[in-house]
Amino acid sequence: MKFSPFPFSITDFAEVEPEIKTGATGTAEWRIIYRDDVRIRLVTYSPNYLADHWCEKGHIIFCIEGEMETELADGTKHILTKNNMYTVGDGSDAHRTFSEKGCRLFIVD
Repeated sequence: MKFSPFPFSITDFAEVEPEIKTGATGTAEWRIIYRDDVRIRLVTYSPNYLADHWCEKGHIIFCIEGEMETELADGTKHILTKNNMYTVGDGSDAHRTFSEKGCRLFIVD
């Protein structure tokens, strides 16, 4: 990832209008800012959230609170808990997310 020369800024995500995304079950609240081609999100998954699609986008995901399970297309499952992060590159491992109790994430992609 290469950042273009955008200026220093501070973001209060509480002031960013949320977008509500419906999963196969549950909902996801996305608060998004963009810095050129970089999408930066604060995401909150409701309890029993299951993504409605397999994602092939690359991400850097940091778990702020709660936990989520990420299933890869090969069937393996990985648990992300508070203060852990995962990285995945564009097109490398299709994945989808489930969160039984809900979680809050910081995501850069």
